[in-house]
Amino acid sequence: MFFQQHYSNHQARISLVSALLIGLSLISCSKKEAEQDAKNKPQSALISTTTTEASTLEIREESIGTLEGLMDPTVAAEAAGRVVKIAAHPGQVVKKGEVLVLLDATDYNLQLTQAQAEVSRLEALTSNQSRIVERNQALVQKKFISQNALEDVTTQHAALQQQLEGAKAQIAIIEHTRAKTTIVAPIDGVVQKQIVSTGDFVKIGDPLLQIISKQKLRAHLPLPENIAAKIHAGIKVRLSTPTSTDEVISTIRELKPLITETSRAVDVIADVTDQAGWQPGASVKGEIILGAHANAVLIPEQCVVLRPAGEVVYVVKEGLALQRIVKTGMRQEGKIEIIEGLSAGEVIAKDGAAFLTDKAKVKVEAKKPAKA
Repeated sequence: MFFQQHYSNHQARISLVSALLIGLSLISCSKKEAEQDAKNKPQSALISTTTTEASTLEIREESIGTLEGLMDPTVAAEAAGRVVKIAAHPGQVVKKGEVLVLLDATDYNLQLTQAQAEVSRLEALTSNQSRIVERNQALVQKKFISQNALEDVTTQHAALQQQLEGAKAQIAIIEHTRAKTTIVAPIDGVVQKQIVSTGDFVKIGDPLLQIISKQKLRAHLPLPENIAAKIHAGIKVRLSTPTSTDEVISTIRELKPLITETSRAVDVIADVTDQAGWQPGASVKGEIILGAHANAVLIPEQCVVLRPAGEVVYVVKEGLALQRIVKTGMRQEGKIEIIEGLSAGEVIAKDGAAFLTDKAKVKVEAKKPAKA
């Protein structure tokens, strides 16, 4: 009787343990199934969005060219002489009228002294001859001398006056030439090259210095020959150069009609006047404005994705990315013009758009606050 009761208790314990093991197994299987279902369930893609905007899109052609200085005179000697001083050197900024070079003026000073002495002599002779004319006029009235004698002294007086005028003109010539021994800057600019040195003897026409002016520059912009029919003088062009942060709005001055065999390009010319920081010889970027598209829908380039159906964007609505086929136009500065398929004010996928499919679930990334 005791053995039978003990056996029954043992069987009950085994049944209880079995039941516990089965329960634990079921719980474990349910947990694994839940984890598996969670893995198999599609996850929402993390993306960023942007709102389409309508703005004016410029139709333009871009070109990289060079700047040419229109005022770069070579200062030459206008009088012969030995260089005694050079007051300007390469790289120096000079103003119009500033002294650049001094020549020896000793010879001209001596010539001036000689000419002044000649003028004084002729003035004395002319004064004396004038008094003789006055006396002879009185004698003629009194019938003491003939009229012919008066005419002779009058003619001599006129000749002396002409000689005096010539001597004074000679002084003016010498003074004018002597002034040219002081060579001044003809324009505002920068000394580019020094050609002579102190002690050199220069003749009339010998080059002394070269000056480059920034007052008036000319931009040369090469454009392909197929663009020549679209542009003409008077069209606006936006110019910029690496040596300055300022942009300049100019107009096309002229087009060189010759298309060279080597470049197959048209030379478009525009002028730049009085711009600080713009340097002759520097590169220049030109944007020729041919027209504009008003109310053009613009979106970032990464929003447009190539699919078998063509170019598409994904419009984000209620947590879903809806594929929409679009027709694109011009591309400028990282943005694409949408001609058909999209209107202004719609929210579309931006970063992550390339990994989306039609009606995919998406999660929009929260925008980070801008740093102060």
